[in-house]
Amino acid sequence: MTDKIVVLSACASQAEAVGVARGLIEKRLAACVNIVNQARSIYLWKGAIETSEESLLLIKSNRAKLPELRRELERMHSYEIPEVVALSIVDGSQTYLSWLDRQLQESPPSE
Repeated sequence: MTDKIVVLSACASQAEAVGVARGLIEKRLAACVNIVNQARSIYLWKGAIETSEESLLLIKSNRAKLPELRRELERMHSYEIPEVVALSIVDGSQTYLSWLDRQLQESPPSE
């Protein structure tokens, strides 16, 4: 088990997803954010079944950063209740996990 996580969050538009991703990277709350466009979400909202085209964020970070990442994501997000779901990274490439650690430092070294 590692201390690394992937946080899922869906955004209303690609532009919002890019803004959120850049903000999290700039604040060193995420090492990498993948944006998956045209994700179709079907969910209950205020008693009705809704369908939306969204951009899904796959945010790579660590558990220590999660509280601040959550606050920042909720601050930047346009949704009344933004999705913030953290999944543990059980294992992975040591080279990648070490890179992820370096990116989450205040001033990461150049790669």
